[in-house]
Amino acid sequence: MSLNALHTPCLLLDKKKLLTNIGRLNTHLAQFDVRLRPHLKTLKSVNAARYMLEDTSAPCTVSTLEEVKQFAQAGFTDITYAVGISEHKLPEVLDIQNQGVRLHILLDSFEQAQFVHAFCQDNDCKLSCLIEIDCDGKRAGIAPEDPQLIAVGKILASNGLFSGLLTHAGGSYDCNSLDEIRAMAQQEQNAVRDAASRLSAQQIDSAIISVGSTPTAMLGDGFEQITEVRAGVYASMDLVMAGLGVCRSQDIALSVLTRVIGHNREKNWLILDAGWMALSRDTGIASLQYGYGLVCDEAGHVIPELCVNSVNQEHGIVALPEGLDLSHFSIGTLLRILPNHACATAAQHAGYQVIFDDEMDYWPRFGGW
Repeated sequence: MSLNALHTPCLLLDKKKLLTNIGRLNTHLAQFDVRLRPHLKTLKSVNAARYMLEDTSAPCTVSTLEEVKQFAQAGFTDITYAVGISEHKLPEVLDIQNQGVRLHILLDSFEQAQFVHAFCQDNDCKLSCLIEIDCDGKRAGIAPEDPQLIAVGKILASNGLFSGLLTHAGGSYDCNSLDEIRAMAQQEQNAVRDAASRLSAQQIDSAIISVGSTPTAMLGDGFEQITEVRAGVYASMDLVMAGLGVCRSQDIALSVLTRVIGHNREKNWLILDAGWMALSRDTGIASLQYGYGLVCDEAGHVIPELCVNSVNQEHGIVALPEGLDLSHFSIGTLLRILPNHACATAAQHAGYQVIFDDEMDYWPRFGGW
């Protein structure tokens, strides 16, 4: 294997780290009576999905209909589309379901429940619907105590469309300690348990009770009454996860391979051939100061005090600290940049150069909605 032979910038995926990260969450959840429904939105790769799932019948999660189509075409048959549904997407949903895929859709309003109900009546079909529960006020969902929950549950259940509940603890990304993440994991679970209890009192049973974010999946426990846990970035990890304490920087399986293409001697800057088109513009979360990614040597070891401080479209700038001069990084030097947000950085590339011991492979990825 020679990284020197690769055209830069390109996206590297360390398979050994990927497998270790996957195994770590599997081992954690094996303590509890709950299954994992991995989120495939980060890597968007059929090759990677085959390591995240036991087989093509295992449950998985996606964020776009394009992901549904790609993974369905690859043979995966139990998919949750975990973004609120709009009416114009229902014909595609039905078409995919008719291909033999058990596809769960998500909604959080009476209006959505009405148009799904009407669509199913008009097309003499049934769709599997999950109600999204708001567990932290961060995004979408119905609060467990909102009267709308019962109204939505009733219209779905009366037509055999209701499958269960789903929530996402996006607030875990704002936590300042591992104890705060653990508390958020309990808050997430409590919200869907409370919602399920209110629906049960109306004789509406939730077959699926789904929670998930990588921080709360990695640090949550108990999971009583919870049927499944969703997580996505756990497989690759990134600097946001490292900053939260969920992993270490050396656990991050993704990096962008780049070369030094210039020196600004007056300012003691390195110029890289990886700008925001390769790294993304995502700077992570405000409390973390990693610029546009931490700088590693060719072997993947973090170089202390170095990050990509600023980016143009095709150029990255690394400001060297006092005491470290440009002679340490000759023109052509290979470096790796660890991503702040794995999803955003991966989205800039068509595929992964997969490294594993002395072997190299290529895994294509896809985009689109």
